[in-house]
Amino acid sequence: MKGTYLGEFEEIVLLTIGVLQDDAYGVAIKLEIEARTSRTPSIGALHSALSRLEDKGFIASKEGGATQARGGRRKRFYTITAAGKSTLVKANRLRNELFNLIPNLSTEGLN
Repeated sequence: MKGTYLGEFEEIVLLTIGVLQDDAYGVAIKLEIEARTSRTPSIGALHSALSRLEDKGFIASKEGGATQARGGRRKRFYTITAAGKSTLVKANRLRNELFNLIPNLSTEGLN
């Protein structure tokens, strides 16, 4: 397992896998990120992040069945591992802790 540092894009990918659950494969993850963040990650950047997350032990993957709609190609589905869940919880705690320490922060008027 590589280091346990979680980059910002990796965190978004990991969270998106959690949102999609059993339907978390490359294109679905990309589309969900686009819908939620208005970012348009390239499929190459996404696969690089998926590879790093798998190397770190935060996700696992398995191939699904081949379909005619995909020209006989298989989808690779991703799931969050226990280490990935633990890392997300720690990242969320840290963000909330730091957020709550900011004095006089108002979210009024923000979207």
